[in-house]
Amino acid sequence: MRTFVSAVATVLGILLAAVAVPAIWVDRNVVQEDGFVRLAAPLGKDSEFQRKLAAAAVGTIDTGSVPGFLSGLVQPMLEKAAESLTGLPGYPAAWEETLRKSHRLSFADPAGSQDGASTSSLTLDVAPLVSLGSEEISRTTRLPLDPPEQTLINVGQPAQKEWTERLATYAPMGYILAIGSAVAFLLALVAARRRWTVLLAAGLGGLALAGLWGLGLQLGSERAQATDTGNAVANMFRDEFLAAAGADFQIWITTAAVTGGVLVAAAVVTLFASRKRARTSR
Repeated sequence: MRTFVSAVATVLGILLAAVAVPAIWVDRNVVQEDGFVRLAAPLGKDSEFQRKLAAAAVGTIDTGSVPGFLSGLVQPMLEKAAESLTGLPGYPAAWEETLRKSHRLSFADPAGSQDGASTSSLTLDVAPLVSLGSEEISRTTRLPLDPPEQTLINVGQPAQKEWTERLATYAPMGYILAIGSAVAFLLALVAARRRWTVLLAAGLGGLALAGLWGLGLQLGSERAQATDTGNAVANMFRDEFLAAAGADFQIWITTAAVTGGVLVAAAVVTLFASRKRARTSR
């Protein structure tokens, strides 16, 4: 009976861990605003992405309030602002605020969201960058420009909104599953007649999960990249974000693999130690 309980608890612990680890990663790095900003912030340092994002942001600046006789000066100034935007002192703060506003839109409560603000899984609100560009143009030309409160670039399809709602709902449950996994493994150790078998099974399970997560990461990234957003800037953001997310989760996968290897080694050491004690006691 003890062996059966230990085996069931070990399998349960592995299954719970299989879901808990990805769920916790998603909650910390996608659902939570600070984690998302930390993960996506380096994207603003990519020169090609910076150039295209700045051009897209500056291109949305409303010049309707500019007097007609000055309209010929506007386009050259917009092009110049797009080129210099990323070099302005306020760019890092504007990019971070862009990420925070975008995250709030993408994970907003549908009941409290504004029209069109929550139509896709990830919506970039580049209003802070537009505001920064408008201020720079107004400062250098004295032209009156009124930046909008929102400037949205959709990253994904409308149907993907359901995934953000599911992530926000279920990802935080990963912590409960992790506790359940730890309790299951503890029960397995207590009930086991040979504890090295639990360590070995847990270690092999960890190695198997690392491989499974790696395969899932690869397939998921390929599927996400195959979806065209219809916007060059959005596609670039998606690709860069997926690369950053994959690299970050790969650290978790490597940690799981190392932990699994350590548990397997501990099982072998425990096995030999128990056999040595058995021979000594004879």
